[in-house]
Amino acid sequence: MIPFTSKVSGRVLFSILSVTLIAAFVLPDVAPGQEKAPQPEKAPTAATKQPGKPAAAPAAVKAAATPTVAEARAFVEKVEKRLMELSIKYGQADWVSQNFITEDTEALSADANKELIAATTEFATQATRFDGLKLPVDVARKLKLLKLSLTLPAPKNDAERSEIANLVASMQSDYGRGKWCPEGNKEKCLDLGALSRILAESRDAKQLLDAWRGWHAIAPPMRQRYARFVALANKGARELGFADSGAMWRAKYDMTPAEFAKEVDRLWGQVKPLYDALHAHVRAKLREKYGADVAPENGPIPAHLLGNMWAQQWGNIYPLVAPPEREKTFDLTEILKARKMDEKEMVRTGERFFTSLGFAPLPKTFWERSLFTKPRDRDVVCHASAWSIDFKEDLRLKMCIEVTEEDFNTIHHELGHNFYQRAYNRQPLLFQDSANDGFHEAVGDAVALSITPEYLKQIGLIEKVPGVEGDLGYLMKIALDKVAFLPFGLLVDQWRWKVFSGEVKPGDYNKAWWELRKKYQGVAPPVTRSEADFDPGAKYHVAANVPYTRYFLAHILQFQMFRAMCREAGFTGPLHRCTIYNNKAAGAKLNKMLEMGLSRPWPEALEALTGEKQLDATAMLDYFAPLKKWLDEQNKGRKTGW
Repeated sequence: MIPFTSKVSGRVLFSILSVTLIAAFVLPDVAPGQEKAPQPEKAPTAATKQPGKPAAAPAAVKAAATPTVAEARAFVEKVEKRLMELSIKYGQADWVSQNFITEDTEALSADANKELIAATTEFATQATRFDGLKLPVDVARKLKLLKLSLTLPAPKNDAERSEIANLVASMQSDYGRGKWCPEGNKEKCLDLGALSRILAESRDAKQLLDAWRGWHAIAPPMRQRYARFVALANKGARELGFADSGAMWRAKYDMTPAEFAKEVDRLWGQVKPLYDALHAHVRAKLREKYGADVAPENGPIPAHLLGNMWAQQWGNIYPLVAPPEREKTFDLTEILKARKMDEKEMVRTGERFFTSLGFAPLPKTFWERSLFTKPRDRDVVCHASAWSIDFKEDLRLKMCIEVTEEDFNTIHHELGHNFYQRAYNRQPLLFQDSANDGFHEAVGDAVALSITPEYLKQIGLIEKVPGVEGDLGYLMKIALDKVAFLPFGLLVDQWRWKVFSGEVKPGDYNKAWWELRKKYQGVAPPVTRSEADFDPGAKYHVAANVPYTRYFLAHILQFQMFRAMCREAGFTGPLHRCTIYNNKAAGAKLNKMLEMGLSRPWPEALEALTGEKQLDATAMLDYFAPLKKWLDEQNKGRKTGW
C-alpha cells in the first residue's frame, strides 16, 4: 500500500491564556512534535509584550445577597454576546496579523486578544457567584465551561496576574529564541529546526547526541520562573474553586479529576502491549545500527536515537526498522505532480471527500478568503490552520500548500476542522467547540485515515490498488508516529499534574520527568542529567503552558471514530484498508456528532457516532493487528519491556 507520512495530530487548539471558544474560530495546526521555535503561538504572549494600557474589564455584575436563576441566565446571555463580539474582533485581527506580518498587525492582534482575555477572566471570576445555585442544565453547563475555559487561571490580584502573564511570556520567548552554538561559535548557532533536522536525518551517534544536548541546554534558565509560575497558577485555580491547576484541567472532561486520571490509565493499559512490541523491535534494530555501546539490548532506548527531539514520534527512523519490502509502492507526490494538480484543486479534492458524505459544499467566501499558497511579496505564518471567523459561515483555510502527499493528507485533516466548525455553528457561543479538546483533532485524523489506496483509486489518482504485500510497511509508517506517540502524549501532563499538586517539588523536577519517561516510554536520557537541568522546559507545551493530554485522547479517539464509520459504511475487510468516501450513511452519523458541539457531555457525543459511551482503544489494536502479529514474530527471543 501507499507509503505516506501521516502528520501527527494533536495541534494546539487553544491560545495559552485564551478561552475554549477561541478554538471555534481558529485551529492552528501545531503538531506536538513539530513546533517551530521562531513562530510560537504568539497571540497571548504578544499581548503581554505590547505597549499600552490593559483593556478595561467588563463591568461587574451587581452583587445580590442571593443570586437567582433569572440572574444567572441573564449573566450567561450577556457573556455570550460580549465574548462573541470580542472573539470576532480578535479573529479578524489575528487573520490579518498572520497573513500580513508586520509590527503593526501584530500589535492590533495582540490588543484584540488582550481585550478578550481580560473580559473572559473577569467573567469567569463573576461566574463563581452562582456556585451552589440549582440551575437549568444548559445554564449550569455554560457557567462551568466559562470557568474551565481558562488554560491559565490567573490570580485576582492585579500584580500577580501581571506577573504570571509575564512569566509565561518570558518562558515562551526563551523557547522561541532558543539556539545552540557549537563550541561557543555564535556565527554557527543552530535553532530548533536545524537541530531537529539533525535528529531526523543523521545516523552519526555523536552528532545526534550533540544536537540533543544543545537544545536541552536552553531550558535550565526557565526553572525558577516555572516554579513561581506553578505557585501563581495554583492560586488562581483555587480562587475558582479547584484544588490546583492540574485538577482544573482534568475537570474539563465531564467527570471528576480523579475519574479522568483513572480513565487515562485504563486507556494506556489497553494500548501498552502494542507499544511494547514496537519498542522491542525498534530497540533491536537500533542496536544493530549503532552497536551495544550506544543502544542497549534490554533497557530503555536513549532518547537521541529515535529521530525526534523528544523521542515522541519515530517516523524519521523508518528506514532502520522497516519490514522487508515485498512490493514496490507508488509515490503519490509524483502522481499529483504528473497530473498537474495545483494547490487549489487539492483543496477541491478534499472538499469532494466531505460532499461525498452528504455535507454541503464550502461557502463561496471560503474560496475567496482562504490562503492556499505562500505569497511572493510578504511573510505569512505558513503553518496550516482552520478558521471560523464569525462562528457561522466565514470558514477559511490558511496553509502554504505544496503539491506533496503530506499536504494532500493535511488538507483532508484541516477541512475536517472546517466542517466540524460549521456543523456546530447553530449552537450558542459557549457550546461552539468540539465535545472535548481531543475531538477536533480526532475528527480530522479519522478522516485522514480514509486516504487509503482504495480511496485514491475511486477518485482516479491510481489505476490499481496494491496487494496486501505492502501493508506491513504502510502500517509501520503510521505506527512509528501514532503508536510511538502515545506514552509521551500521556506523560507530559502526568508530570505537570504531579507538579501542580505538590507531589513533585521543585527540587525534583528533572528526576520526576525522567522517571515518567522511563515508566511510560521506555526512554532514557543519553547522558547523565541532574537538577541543574530542566528538561521538561525543552518541550514547547511545557514552556508555554499548553495542556497535552488532549493529544493522547485524540490518538485513541480517531481510531474509534474511524472504526465506527467503517462499520456504518458496511466495510468488513481489514480496518486499515477502509475508506468512508462516498458513503452517506457514515456521513450522517458523523454529522450527528459534529453538530452537537460542546452542548452535551462528550460521552453522549461519542455515542451519537459510535454507539459507545466509553473511550475504547481496541479500535487502534484492530487497525494495527497485522503489524502486531509481525512484530511478535520478530520479537521472539528478544526481551519486551525495560
